[in-house]
Amino acid sequence: MSTSSEFAAAPTTARRGWRVIDIIVASVVAVACGVVFWAWSQGYAAVAVATAAFPPLGGLYGGGWLIAGVIGGLIIRKPGAALYCELLAACVEGVLGTHFGLTVILSGLIQGLGAEIVFALFRYRRFGLGVALLAGLVSGLAMGISENALYNVEWAGGWQVLYAVLAGVSGLVIAGLVSWLIVRALAGTGVLGGLASGRAARERV
Repeated sequence: MSTSSEFAAAPTTARRGWRVIDIIVASVVAVACGVVFWAWSQGYAAVAVATAAFPPLGGLYGGGWLIAGVIGGLIIRKPGAALYCELLAACVEGVLGTHFGLTVILSGLIQGLGAEIVFALFRYRRFGLGVALLAGLVSGLAMGISENALYNVEWAGGWQVLYAVLAGVSGLVIAGLVSWLIVRALAGTGVLGGLASGRAARERV
């Protein structure tokens, strides 16, 4: 099925302010993703052990912490949605408790900005697979670069570059492709009917 119509959201979308339904749906999405973040963090200890011989490979696991921003941006289609969802999801993860502590909030801010920048570059008018992949990629790169600066400062420069690249790949696949598939599936069920993403799905049909 062609996805071309997904790249033609209403030109006025970005100029409309957030409605109550936008806030509610974005918050529900963020909380749900926050629980996913928390569950994802539980597997990190095993990943750290598995990649102990070559830590940069851990970047491939990071995409699971980036889905909220991409999903939120694709569903809400309003300025700030990606940042709001990623940051709130990180707050939920922090409240639930992880060994990363409340540093996850800073991570959520940085990663959410990565995805938000991409949606802003397309003026909140394009939401197809290509944009989703790019949002996931940039969010992953933001994660990799920030974590190199915060936690991996003692690594060799080559390791840091590879970690950022692998984090970007993980973001592209998990946060980009998987999030796009999730939103597409949700839109197909009709649960997003009151949102721009739901209207776009009806137009495809």
